Order: sequence, then C-alpha cells, then structure tokens
Amino acid sequence: MSRIAKQPIEIPSKTDVTFENGVLTVSGPHGKLSRFFRDEISLVVENNTIAVTQNKKSVFARALVGTYASHVKNMIAGVNTPYQKKLILEGVGFKSEVAGTDLKLALGFSHPVVVPIPAGLTVTAEKNNITVVGIDKESVGSFSAMVRGLKKPEPYKGKGFRYSDEVILRKQGKKSV
Repeated sequence: MSRIAKQPIEIPSKTDVTFENGVLTVSGPHGKLSRFFRDEISLVVENNTIAVTQNKKSVFARALVGTYASHVKNMIAGVNTPYQKKLILEGVGFKSEVAGTDLKLALGFSHPVVVPIPAGLTVTAEKNNITVVGIDKESVGSFSAMVRGLKKPEPYKGKGFRYSDEVILRKQGKKSV
C-alpha cells in the first residue's frame, strides 16, 4: 500500500467532509468540491480524520490508493486555501486581458486568441502577468497548462508564456564569423 495512504488525513476545523454512495463531498470556507471514487477503494470518515483503504487485492486497487489519498488531501487543502498559478507573458506586442468570461490574448498571430475561462476559476491579467485562482487543483493546473501551450517559451529570446517560478534555459544565437 502507498505510504501516502497509510497515514490518516486530518480534517481541519471549518471543513465538512461526507462520503456517501461513492461520492466524497468537501465543503469549507472557500467553496465546495465533490468527486466520485471507485468501489475498489473505501474512505472512512471519523474523529476528524479520513482513512483510505483498498477493498480488493488487485494491482489496479493498489495503484488507486495513493492517488485517491492525494485527491482527498488536495480537495481539503483547496477549500481552505485556494490554489494559484501565475503565468508571465513575454514578447514585444504580446498582450493579455480578461473580458467577461473570456481571456483575450494577442500572441503574434494574425487573429486574437480567445480562451473561455472555466466555471470555478478566477483569472486576472495585469501587465502581461496572468493569475489563475481556484479551489480545484486539477482545473487550475489544466487551465494554466492549456494557456501556456498556446505559446510556449522559446529558448532564444524567451518569448511566450512561462510560469512565474519556471527557468527557461537560453541558447546562444548564431555567431558571426
């Protein structure tokens, strides 16, 4: 069994956790998250702790135990303190702005790129710094990765999207003879 799943998961105060019919629901000060869990894994909620165990002795169930324990920890952490990713857009003429429920980007293409913002996420754009905030770690990470994938940073001038803590290894350009 996974080392992560062996340890009981603590439930902080101001957080309510219920597990019924395979659906775990976590509600806290910043919102409410729900996730379906397969029947190979059982969750036991008691005394402000959650225990994750496997019901069946199979390779698949053994692989799911640690994954589901991480999902539960991320859900509890997200409803207490929202997750945040920061993207930096570098390049001459590259612009970003939030208009309603869309993120409008000028990335050097012949047309503006419009990206719809998923429900549950808050996106702010100021001076080519884009901040994505939400309580679901998976949706924050996937939206940030999708936006970064529109214009990945190139190694010569560093133009494109990069995470705020990402280091782009620069290459040396052509040398003149």
